[in-house]
Amino acid sequence: MSTNALDALRLVWQEELPITGALGIAVVSAPPGGLVLQMPLAPNRNHKGTAFAGSLSALTTLAGWSLLWLALREAGDHAHVVIQDSTMRYLRPVHSDALATAEAPDEAAMDHFWAGLRRHGRGRVTVEVVVRDAHGVEVAAFTGRYVGRSEEHTSELQSP
Repeated sequence: MSTNALDALRLVWQEELPITGALGIAVVSAPPGGLVLQMPLAPNRNHKGTAFAGSLSALTTLAGWSLLWLALREAGDHAHVVIQDSTMRYLRPVHSDALATAEAPDEAAMDHFWAGLRRHGRGRVTVEVVVRDAHGVEVAAFTGRYVGRSEEHTSELQSP
């Protein structure tokens, strides 16, 4: 992933997704086919001193969204991305900072996504995200279905 693409992502977060700053979410790395985000525990604690489930959900949703946003930009496409639906499994309490790793969908799924964008101005794809604590223990798992919509079809994504 290029430094320019990651800088552009950070700018989008800052300007359009201010919750990322409030939650303290940051990009750790962008290995080929993936994206790793970190979220500190301190601003995301619940009444039990563990990570708030809503913060973990926001982290994973953002990880999947950001992975696709970066893939689109790297391909020179400026389609908009939204989440359509998701499931989250909370496996154990999180007593530390959290690392969310989004893995790129397999090649066949991405080919289907790109084909939908080209043919219909809309593509769908599922992204898996795993959350680990500071010790590398898996603490949550997320599956999200995202929709990419070309710019001429973005009015369909707006709320009434």
